[in-house]
Amino acid sequence: MAVSPPVCDFGAPWHDFTLPDPDGRSYSLDQIKGARGTLVMFICNHCPYVQSVIDRIVRDAKDLQAAGIGVVAISANDVAEYPQDSPERMKIEAEKHGFTFPYLYDETQRVARAYGAECTPDFFGYNAHGELQYRGRLDASRRTAGPSDARRELYEAMIRIAETGKGPEEQIPSMGCSIKWKIA
Repeated sequence: MAVSPPVCDFGAPWHDFTLPDPDGRSYSLDQIKGARGTLVMFICNHCPYVQSVIDRIVRDAKDLQAAGIGVVAISANDVAEYPQDSPERMKIEAEKHGFTFPYLYDETQRVARAYGAECTPDFFGYNAHGELQYRGRLDASRRTAGPSDARRELYEAMIRIAETGKGPEEQIPSMGCSIKWKIA
């Protein structure tokens, strides 16, 4: 079922974390954050919404990193129910697509809950002071990729945040598969 997260809660603070990558190396928010802003993405391996735009995500992440913006991807899905999202498969996915950013596993789902992540992909764009300024979509893509010349909404918003500290007032929410929460 497709889910859209709520609109941006401008100024909401980021949430500190330390999470492992598939090789067991831990990364903290302090290690990831950029001098000009930070993008925290919740994605997963199996979601068709993510798969349709994964190459665009990688392209935009590289460009944002070159502009001084820190980038991280986090997978929080229940791997007991969705083994294709396991850390072993995350490593394969990152290598296959040439991720230039850490792809971390939130096994307890605490980080995803702290951020209020609801779907994959779900994008959280922060300014240099750790204040939320963007919670919109990557571009006009949905379950299938939009036109190749689609406006790069996430990229443009993050560059604006890097330059001004403020995100665009008008934002269109992302859409994707719901986070696969563990049943307590």
